[in-house]
Amino acid sequence: MEWDQLGLNPRILAAVKKANFRSAKEILCVLGPDLQRLTHLSQSDVKRLHCAAAVAVRKSPAVTALQLIKGECPVLEPGHRLSFACPVLDRLMRGGLPLRGITELAGESAAGKTQFCLQLCLSVQYPRENGGLNSGAVYICTEDSFPIKRLRQLISQQPRLRPDLPSSLIHSIRFSDNIYIEHVADLEALQACVSQRVPVLLEKGLVKLVVVDSVAALFRSEFQANEAIERSRHLLTFSSTLHRLSHNYGAPVLCVNQVTDVVDGPNPGRCDYGLVDSKVLPALGIAWANQVMVRLMLRRQEGCVISEGRSSAPRKLEVVFAPHLPRAACLCGVWEEGVRGILEDDQEPQSC
Repeated sequence: MEWDQLGLNPRILAAVKKANFRSAKEILCVLGPDLQRLTHLSQSDVKRLHCAAAVAVRKSPAVTALQLIKGECPVLEPGHRLSFACPVLDRLMRGGLPLRGITELAGESAAGKTQFCLQLCLSVQYPRENGGLNSGAVYICTEDSFPIKRLRQLISQQPRLRPDLPSSLIHSIRFSDNIYIEHVADLEALQACVSQRVPVLLEKGLVKLVVVDSVAALFRSEFQANEAIERSRHLLTFSSTLHRLSHNYGAPVLCVNQVTDVVDGPNPGRCDYGLVDSKVLPALGIAWANQVMVRLMLRRQEGCVISEGRSSAPRKLEVVFAPHLPRAACLCGVWEEGVRGILEDDQEPQSC
């Protein structure tokens, strides 16, 4: 590299060259005392060298918490979220899905997780002023085939779900053309998909939402109980790829997760994330939980809820943890037009 670009004293640069350092990254990989020994520089000079190398390597300037609060970093879009296309659900999530980081939606089979994913795949296509990102979505299936019939039904019912929007706007969007479907059968194919094909779609601006349905399927089927370390290694590789894509392109990542039964009896080593009264916990353990920024749980409830004369089995959407959200929950139902939250005044499930 051009060492003169570091803007350091020529005496320090001469010592760095004499020690045969070839890049600023190499300098950052060496601890201060070791760097002193190799370059014969003073502690203060090594500190200046480390700071200059960090500035040279960093692709964008550092951002302080004060700058975020004041809204001085528009590239991070602190106030924008991907809307759920429902005021009640958006209120729970303070606007919707955050644009950076992994959001997990966990729940038992038939809880309605895929319904949320499909709805977000349509919501992302609306203009930003209407809660979308004006782009498409990539939907990665690891279990079942993509529910194309349900997607078509949701598309046809968009005027009913979004009565607040002009009909001309809804009909001007070619929803089905902007959802890219990937089917993967093993972990190798999954990693190839998120590291090779998905970045191309993001780079071209064709998508702004990545959905993985589900993340647990392949990791649970390809590893035995005694292969926990190897599974964790693959999980970290996969999650780091998703985080990089999300942060580089400002694209929310939604991962559906399965659940595992809670075994009765004391287990001091188990982490329940505050779900002490739950009979099930999100799958893949703490190794995966540490990679998730927002964890949501979806549970099917007994009884039914009525809306416009139509009934639906109630679901409870709960925020388990998130850096910007309190522990909270709301009831919702799945109707022909999609998922809609239930107002507090109507949150008593009825017997049907």
